[in-house]
Amino acid sequence: MPMDTVTLKIRRQADKHARPHWDEFPVRLRPGLNVVIALQDIRRDPVTTDGRKVAPVAWECSCLEEVCGSCAMVIDGRPRQACSCLIDGSRNIITVEPLAKFPVVRDLVVDRSSIFENFKRVMAWVPIDGTYGLGPGPRMSQEEQEAAYPLSRCITCGCCIEACPQVNPGSQFMGAAVLNQVTLNISHMTGWMSRAERLKAVRGAGGLSDCGNAQNCARVCPKSIPLVDSIARLNRAAIIDGVKRWFSR
Repeated sequence: MPMDTVTLKIRRQADKHARPHWDEFPVRLRPGLNVVIALQDIRRDPVTTDGRKVAPVAWECSCLEEVCGSCAMVIDGRPRQACSCLIDGSRNIITVEPLAKFPVVRDLVVDRSSIFENFKRVMAWVPIDGTYGLGPGPRMSQEEQEAAYPLSRCITCGCCIEACPQVNPGSQFMGAAVLNQVTLNISHMTGWMSRAERLKAVRGAGGLSDCGNAQNCARVCPKSIPLVDSIARLNRAAIIDGVKRWFSR
């Protein structure tokens, strides 16, 4: 293959019932090339390195600036965002696979609805319906805002769940993204008022007790969220709340 090209080796699957297989595609190297642009090149002319014309590769993307989280996939064995993964020619073959912890819809497209189902389990929102006529909400200090902001950067990409060994067919573990959202919610003064339901949920099945503290989540998070610290803060809050409830019985 010419030196000005790179091969994308893509794990493909026609639908959730089909057997997965690999296709390899040549892509022309040029400055600023990332995995999304390479996939767009392949879509325009889906011909494999051995000359076969195949169906275009299916994948998801939207913002193209690491904000929406939709282009998360496993690239060279690491979960990351395709839009920010540059191809510089240092490797001749780039392997691209769908996230393995979610059901495959087609090719690189996966169904991440389990994240949002777990969000519902832990009430991952701040309830303000019906409060609009009550005037301004409680004020947060600058220190509280600065502590909460890093946690709010989550783009629900699923990379932390993909990298977590505790998320597996034998476990109900919700994953770091869900636990981090609970930490963020109870950091908000309005959210703190309904903390009981959230903390009860994370003390239950699939919650904090299932976290093995592998810390892979923090290593792969594209937004550098301090997930280990976030989960530790949530664990402290859950323990304190549980002890208080035990003594108040």
